[in-house]
Formats: sequence, structure tokens, C-alpha cells
Amino acid sequence: MSIKSGIYLVIDPSMEESLLLSKLNAALKEKLAAVQVWDNFKEGQNSTNLIDKVCELCHAKHVPVFINNRWKLLQNTSADGVHFDEIPENYSELKAKIGQPFLSGLTCNNDLEWIRWANENKLDYISFCSIFPSTTANSCDLVEFETIREASKTFSAAIFLAGGIKPENMDKLSDLKYNGVAVVSGVMSSDTPDLAIKKYQEKLNSK
Repeated sequence: MSIKSGIYLVIDPSMEESLLLSKLNAALKEKLAAVQVWDNFKEGQNSTNLIDKVCELCHAKHVPVFINNRWKLLQNTSADGVHFDEIPENYSELKAKIGQPFLSGLTCNNDLEWIRWANENKLDYISFCSIFPSTTANSCDLVEFETIREASKTFSAAIFLAGGIKPENMDKLSDLKYNGVAVVSGVMSSDTPDLAIKKYQEKLNSK
């Protein structure tokens, strides 16, 4: 399994489970690059059970599933990779503990050292946050477009853009090199997630 270009969908596990799976199932009618289970589990929630249900839906469409930060969940679920919000300590030791091949990604901001680290450690992608002001990415500073331009010169794998991205503002990204966009509320708050994704894809295809 590998990560492809396109729409990277982030889902919130605190959403009521049947609604979450229903919206995900609708979203999977369209082509997705990947799905990430955000690190926002409810207290006492059976996280492994939910992740495996998500994986069952996604793997049927050959879409990889990422865990946000909690890499230990790779050991007892069918998830394919982990997305780190920060550079993990002792990454080589962490990989040895996981004990199996896995996909990996990192949230980057304006610090070019993080991009170099991701490249040196052969991560599968980086995701810049936040491109525009966003309620779901409010912990991220706004990314300077020049940082993204520099990253495209030095980072050899996929680059995704995240935070406040809507079909209506994607024209502002037209002079940047990137492989796809990460979305949360733009899709999961919609009553028709598949149609919401289609609007993003139309903008991506025309860039």
C-alpha cells in the first residue's frame, strides 16, 4: 500500500460511530489518497475496534489508513501508517519497536529543519498546516508559501497542504507544487461527502 496524490481525508473518532462510518463510506465513493484517524478518541472508546472498521472500508478501496501520533496502535490494528504532529524522539528505536514496515508522514510548518528531517528519514509525505485560518487546525501557525516552494526543492516524496482549504480558495495555491490537500470539516461536515470531495478533485485536476 502506498500514498497517492489527491484528497487526504482526516476523520474525527469522537463523532458518533455509525454516522462517522456512514460519511466515510460515502466519501470512499470518490478516489482518496489516504484516510487519517485523528488523535481525538473519547475517554474509554474502543479505538482498535473503530480503526479496524475504518480499515475494512478503506482497504476495500485500496486506500491506506494512518493513525495520528499513537504509533503503538499499528501493532494491534490493520492500520498502514502513522502521521506525526511533531518529530518523534528516537525514530530509529520507534521503528524497531513497531517491528514491521509502515507508511509515515509529518505535519510541517515554517521550520525547514523539519522538512530536511523528513527527507533524511525517508518519510512518505509531509503535510503543511495551516495554509489558511481554520477552526480544525487552530494549533497551527500560518505557513508561508515560500516555505512550501523551498520544500518542493528538497523533499523528494509527496507534499500535502492542510488547514482552511476549500474549493473556493484553492485558486490561491495555483503557483505551488503539491500532491494533494488534507481536509476535515470540508468533507465530514457535509451531508454528501462524496460530492464535497468531487469539488476538491475538480480544483486539483485543473491546477
